Amino acid sequence: MSNSDSRINPRQLGTPRGIKECVHASGISCLEACAKKNRNKPTRGRKKSIFEAYMSKEDVSAGLKRGELIQGPLRINPKKYHEAFIPSPDGTRDIFIDGVVARNRALNGDIVVVRLLPKEQWKVIKPDGSDKETEATRESDVPEDMLGTCVPRETAKDNAESPDVIIEAQFDDNEAEHGQDHLQDVLADDVKKLSLDTGEKDDAPKVNDPRLLPDKFLQRTAKVVYILEKKHSRAATGFIKLLADKNSELFRKVPRAYVSLADCPSDFVARPEDYSNMLFICRIVDWKEDSNFATGQLAKSLGQAGEIEPETEGILTEYGVDFSDFSPEALECLPQSLPWSISPRELAKRRDLRKECIFTIDPSTAKDLDDALSCKQLPDAWPEACSLLFQVIPMLPKLLCEELCSLNPMQDRLTFSVMWKVTPEGKILDEWFGRTVICSCVKLSYDHAQSMIENPGKVFSPEELPPVSPQHSVAEVQQAVLNLHRIAQHLRKQRFIDGALRLDQLKLSFTLDQESGMPQGCYIYQYRDSNKLVEEFMLLANMAVAHQIYRSFPERALLRRHPPPQTKLLKDLMEFCNQVGLDIDFSTAGTLHVSALGWQGTLGYSEARKEVLTNMFSRPMQMALYFCTGVLKDETLFRHYALNVPFYTHFTSPIRRYADVLVHRLLSASLGASAPIKLEKDALQRQADHCNDRKMASKRVQELSADLFFAIFVRECGPLESEAMVMGVLNEAFDVLVLKFGVQKRIYCNALPLLGFHFQKVGRKPELTLMWEPEKLEQESVSQVITIFTLVEVVLKSEGVPLKYSALLKRPSSEK
Repeated sequence: MSNSDSRINPRQLGTPRGIKECVHASGISCLEACAKKNRNKPTRGRKKSIFEAYMSKEDVSAGLKRGELIQGPLRINPKKYHEAFIPSPDGTRDIFIDGVVARNRALNGDIVVVRLLPKEQWKVIKPDGSDKETEATRESDVPEDMLGTCVPRETAKDNAESPDVIIEAQFDDNEAEHGQDHLQDVLADDVKKLSLDTGEKDDAPKVNDPRLLPDKFLQRTAKVVYILEKKHSRAATGFIKLLADKNSELFRKVPRAYVSLADCPSDFVARPEDYSNMLFICRIVDWKEDSNFATGQLAKSLGQAGEIEPETEGILTEYGVDFSDFSPEALECLPQSLPWSISPRELAKRRDLRKECIFTIDPSTAKDLDDALSCKQLPDAWPEACSLLFQVIPMLPKLLCEELCSLNPMQDRLTFSVMWKVTPEGKILDEWFGRTVICSCVKLSYDHAQSMIENPGKVFSPEELPPVSPQHSVAEVQQAVLNLHRIAQHLRKQRFIDGALRLDQLKLSFTLDQESGMPQGCYIYQYRDSNKLVEEFMLLANMAVAHQIYRSFPERALLRRHPPPQTKLLKDLMEFCNQVGLDIDFSTAGTLHVSALGWQGTLGYSEARKEVLTNMFSRPMQMALYFCTGVLKDETLFRHYALNVPFYTHFTSPIRRYADVLVHRLLSASLGASAPIKLEKDALQRQADHCNDRKMASKRVQELSADLFFAIFVRECGPLESEAMVMGVLNEAFDVLVLKFGVQKRIYCNALPLLGFHFQKVGRKPELTLMWEPEKLEQESVSQVITIFTLVEVVLKSEGVPLKYSALLKRPSSEK
């Protein structure tokens, strides 16, 4: 290896199994003798290939048609980086890809094609959870359903097989730990954290030869033979470190890649310690068959690890979110001066609603107001007219998103409206779609609307609310809010009678210092009646528009479907419920919702148990997806599982979602207000796929941003104490939901001051007994039993490494 080469270790790649590292007291990393020997050994002729060459496109296409190959999105297990999975097409247990070599240079999220290995190479799954896939590991205390990991150095001795065992913890160690939506990111061993039994002990396999075992004890294994689509951004953030021989540097993140020293700061070789905590962005540009490592280029230095701005830029870059300024060419078409006015020609094309009592209800910090509401009593005594209104231009420059297209109060704005004639009980008598012009009379926050709902008889003074248009009174606005609330209650009740499902997980929100932007407090977001009011009319509008565009364009409507839960994970969850004595009806979304309503009132379940169950029940759920109706021939696949409706789409947020813009164009064409869109169904499906990818990336960025702020909050304001409830029990560890903050953490027995611990099954329930060391010599040891739904006290404490914190179990009192 020449002196101009260097090794880096960015995120989400890996090292073929068998190559390990050791770490010196100085913190400088080197490869073990086996790798060093190979590196220094002279080669003759062509280098030996490490990875298998990819199949040709033609062979892949033919293999997929014959059913010899399988395609799907690759998910890498963050707790055991050499393990990866793709979903099984039949919804059964995920297909296992064992090792970086079998993964064949594919990265997390890529759409890959795999070939199944012979049955003798399939993985044996033992019902006691002792197989390597499902056993408790010590690589990090991140739950298995997260997307990335780094490992504390002190655990390296326990992970000789993992190529990442000594990577210094950076942001990945907490990645998505507090995320609310597990859905497609659930790994095959997720539900195993619940310590499920899949059969009686007599059914356990007595041999390890897969050929002699029934399929229920096996997990199919495969190898990647082709990458259909590189979904991963090939960008990563991490650290650079010099190797011991000073000839190369190591980018200390998963994955590893070679980069040139020429990309690094000029004084890096002389002063590597100056960059020990500096974050860099690396872009993966190649990975050849004969190389252990990918080839990368350092793109830029971000700043110090653990600080909000560099960490945020790293997150955005990794997930391909373009946050650069708009180009002059993009901006030159915008109005060059304000105020902007609507032309008389445009006004003539629209229904004029500017004199109606229309208002917005949004979070207090919202600047892009993309929907508004109104409600008024009709002359025929009991029906009421409700409308929901939206502007049509999406997430563009601030001049558009926050000014010209935002439904700001007392400003004329162009909108698309859905209007209904309904009874006070929420029965819809008529509906209308059309292009309108409005003038919002007031910008309400959820707090304002909630106060009106909670105090219906209160006379609000002008000082208690934002400025209201002189054309409307505070009392008029308040009455409209109360009317909307009453109708929304009926709509919501009927939705759940009709079989809808809602699983509300804990959502963490932050208060920030106005000057520094640092988190100074956090709280669980409260979902209140004002939120429900807006939600019901959003759902009603989205469903109404879905029906309208599908009627008009049955082959080219852009809808949103929600598949049923994953079969295997749902089956495992049913086993878990039987294990802990829960009577849950999983037959439909509606029956599951009814069961959820009883969690609090039956068996003495507390609010904490309800939160744990909600979290567990979210795991088998799949992601909702945009799609073109002409691509899916079976109309039953259009259904939205959670809402339990045949047609659904997104119409209500055109500032923030491009899918909504496409839906607005379809709606406009369906009303004859514009020409039909010219996209063929396959082209529209590609747009839908892109929207799905961007929505997933946006969701991950939001989750990781929350993780970042919470880790900084723990560092700046910790240690933090909270009650927690046990979610799953393993033989040497257990998982808890930290109730005050809604985060999940894994607690390891060997990290506690114990005399010992014992794992057993009581009936079918897993149980750990902890024997605490006495605090004083004259005291006796205190025992503590840990099982599902045990309520414990934990302390969240920063570990002195950027963005890493751990949960420690508080010692129980001797009286307990």
